[in-house]
Amino acid sequence: MTQQRMSPAELTPRTYRAMRSLEQSVAEELRDAGVETELQELLKIRASQLNGCGFCLDMHITDARAAGVDNRRIDVLPAWREVDLYSDRERAALALAEEVTLIHREGVSEEVWAEAEKRFSSVELAALLWAATTINAWNRLAVTTRSQPASAARDSAE
Repeated sequence: MTQQRMSPAELTPRTYRAMRSLEQSVAEELRDAGVETELQELLKIRASQLNGCGFCLDMHITDARAAGVDNRRIDVLPAWREVDLYSDRERAALALAEEVTLIHREGVSEEVWAEAEKRFSSVELAALLWAATTINAWNRLAVTTRSQPASAARDSAE
């Protein structure tokens, strides 16, 4: 079993509180803009899949199920382009999240940006950009420190 390397939350509590505050602000912006909760969770799951973040996958899959996202939509999310289970808005958000996550490859393409602008208001799009940015930051912290899902820590203690 992989051991967690460190806890940035414990070692740098002010910065952790600032990051949590940013996360809360993004959640409020998404809510106020009217971005669907299911879409938000799918975006977080997809970025976490691409980044290989087990901690965030565990958290956001749990959150998605609690928000009523159908298990099939969660299960086939890595192949979202291949199935007809996602709305045009979700597809635009997922494409944007993927390109933000993999920004080192070719940035965010004009095609993906144009589709996102077509499906979302400027405020919604800005909020989605913040959502993609923050989940990527959380993923990088969790992957680097080898953060374990609460369920894994509980299972290993038994």
